[in-house]
Amino acid sequence: MDLTQQQWVDQQKKYQAAVILDVRTPDEFEEKHIPNAQLLDINDPPAFMAGLEGLDPSKAYFVYCRSGARSARACQIMGQMGFATTFNLLGGILEWEGPTS
Repeated sequence: MDLTQQQWVDQQKKYQAAVILDVRTPDEFEEKHIPNAQLLDINDPPAFMAGLEGLDPSKAYFVYCRSGARSARACQIMGQMGFATTFNLLGGILEWEGPTS
């Protein structure tokens, strides 16, 4: 599900064990990321798929990238793998107005 930043933040409050997933490259992540985000680079398909297999599909995942395109694709892949609750951040970190690390 695509969400605006405010919706994305509001939905996180509803899920106690929510996971924030950054699907950008390690260099992009190092430059700036949302606090507590886990990196899982979608541009490295074998590592991305292996990383997904290690995640709990029953948890809620809040996914973002640079602009929202890679994270939308990640949410689609996750849905096909049985992840029931994924939220894509529209506009990605480019439009993020919250805290970053």
